[in-house]
Amino acid sequence: MQTGKPIIVLVDDSAAMRAFFEQVAVEADLAFHAYDTAEAALTFLGTRQPDLLFINVMMPNRDGYSFLKELRRQPLHASTPTVMISSKDYAQDRTAAKELGVLEFVAKPISKKAIRSLLEKYLDSGAARA
Repeated sequence: MQTGKPIIVLVDDSAAMRAFFEQVAVEADLAFHAYDTAEAALTFLGTRQPDLLFINVMMPNRDGYSFLKELRRQPLHASTPTVMISSKDYAQDRTAAKELGVLEFVAKPISKKAIRSLLEKYLDSGAARA
């Protein structure tokens, strides 16, 4: 179904974070889609499975966990590779993320180097080595 560049999706209410990720994705020659709410992301994710999905935990209207729970109920996203991002780093958050099959739980602030490292680790193509 997917051809070309690996597809990265970020769901985060922070415009600065979306711009930051976009810069890293462009440098790594990845297809990048960013959404400021879970609801906005659902249209794209309703028909497409990204190669890697980044979700912020704390967002207005709906947190990242409830959003991911909904996605996991859809066959297309039952095992979509996902990284949770949060400004808080508590054991219960890491546990909740692990229970949802999250690959990594990353505390903010996050560096370009850390994002690149995640991309290299979880993308088969190696496109993130730019």
